[in-house]
Amino acid sequence: MTHTLSETGADATTSAPEKGGGNGYGRFILRRLGTSLITLFGITIVSFGLGVIVPLRPETANLSQQALANPEAVAAFREKFGLNLPIWEQYLRYLGGLVRGDLGISQQTGQPIAADLAKYAPATLELVVWATLLSVLIGVSLGIIAANARNRWPDQVARLISLLGVSLPTYWIALVGSTVFFRQLGWLPGSGRLDASVTPPPTVTGFYTIDALLVGDFAAWGSAISHLILPATVLALSNLGMVLRFTRSAVLDGLNTDAVKAARVKGLPSTRVLMRYAVRSASSPIITVTALSFGFLLAATVYVEQIFAWGGLGQYAYRSATNLDITAITGISVVIAVIFLAVNFLADILASAFDPRIRIQ
Repeated sequence: MTHTLSETGADATTSAPEKGGGNGYGRFILRRLGTSLITLFGITIVSFGLGVIVPLRPETANLSQQALANPEAVAAFREKFGLNLPIWEQYLRYLGGLVRGDLGISQQTGQPIAADLAKYAPATLELVVWATLLSVLIGVSLGIIAANARNRWPDQVARLISLLGVSLPTYWIALVGSTVFFRQLGWLPGSGRLDASVTPPPTVTGFYTIDALLVGDFAAWGSAISHLILPATVLALSNLGMVLRFTRSAVLDGLNTDAVKAARVKGLPSTRVLMRYAVRSASSPIITVTALSFGFLLAATVYVEQIFAWGGLGQYAYRSATNLDITAITGISVVIAVIFLAVNFLADILASAFDPRIRIQ
């Protein structure tokens, strides 16, 4: 009696039931959740600690020279923001606020940091989401092509693109893109999220490209898209090399599996072998690199937002750093960490659905 390839190859491996069934999957989720919470706790310690060891005093960056010369004004400032308390008490106060969703008061805006972040986060997330989709779409496609044409000219070209993507600094790509496509050619807008003459659409998601479509405002949608192209492309290019190299390596590993060798012996078309077996076996690493890409771009957006005046978390973080707004800096750090951990947690769950062996490991 003969067996089909899916019964003897990769499909049988990935579809084999995990020992412990659903309980094993539940334990896997709980382990990942516990690891994420422990990591988050460590991040709160690090972010708070970095704020404490900064040699410059926050009042120096936020008070005038006349106020700095007044000891009572300095004392009132430090008391208002809890800077006069012992370090351990400041941390417990900070940690208690985080549990309640209170990130403190920004020294530069005078507003709750949670409110500031809610205002600026949608702009950054819109930019990062589109940049991630663009980098993954292009990077995965080129990685598959490079792996399938190993050591031939498509592979050499893809590896050159990967090398350039990894080597070129994000701020340099942003400056070149702004200079060429905005200042010299005038093809794309150089700053902001919308034209000055366009009214922002009513806020639903905070993503102008989506909110404008929801209300049928195609003028705002076109303006949002045109403003998004250049910064999103710059961010995507800065991440393209990592995605390409990661995908190429994963697909090459998939091409060396017994399932692929058996498929080739059976005479299956090469494209079917590549996509059904090699790429499928690389799906878990590709999901992982997508999550890593999101986190990398979330950090890199600081440079891009400054150059393109995007008005998101990156600009807010930059202003907070230059004004020594320690409370805002720690708040931004924790929020970005939460977003990154959440994305990685979901990526782990999704990757384990494609490859149950991850749960066992």
